[in-house]
Amino acid sequence: METSGGMCAPAPRADDRVSPGEFDASFTADMPRLRKRLLALTGNPHDADDLLQETYLRLSRRARARSLAQQRHPYAYTCTVALNLLRDSWLHPSRRERATERLPEAGWDGGLGTYEASATALALLSLLSPKEAAAVILVDLEGLSHDSAGERLGAHRGTVQRNRMRALAKMRAALAP
Repeated sequence: METSGGMCAPAPRADDRVSPGEFDASFTADMPRLRKRLLALTGNPHDADDLLQETYLRLSRRARARSLAQQRHPYAYTCTVALNLLRDSWLHPSRRERATERLPEAGWDGGLGTYEASATALALLSLLSPKEAAAVILVDLEGLSHDSAGERLGAHRGTVQRNRMRALAKMRAALAP
């Protein structure tokens, strides 16, 4: 880095670095002002918040690595980093997320993933007693409450809960490596 006299400025000393705590305090103080500015530039609160978060992450990484130098005007420095990130998103639109009305295309597995999930679920259910399997099916797969499942099974809600908990423990044990 050169100064106006043509001489190189000395590299910042370790004591000229910003600590993570100092950075967090400074960024928190400047955050509302910076968000307003980014909101005015982007016109979208979600994009402004994304830029604000990316700016924080970029600078906090450097503060935690103790490579962020003390700034005479921390807001101006932070604002410059945020504006550079915004400019970069304009120059490289492929890096931006795009919201669409379409769902992602289905995978090319031909239904193999669904088949494998069904086969695994059936194999796990076959390890259970009929009461345990019924509790898991009604509560976890059909989404019924313990009370509703108890009414269907003709059992108390506590019995359904106990059978379900035993069943889940058996299934976890079967899946454990």
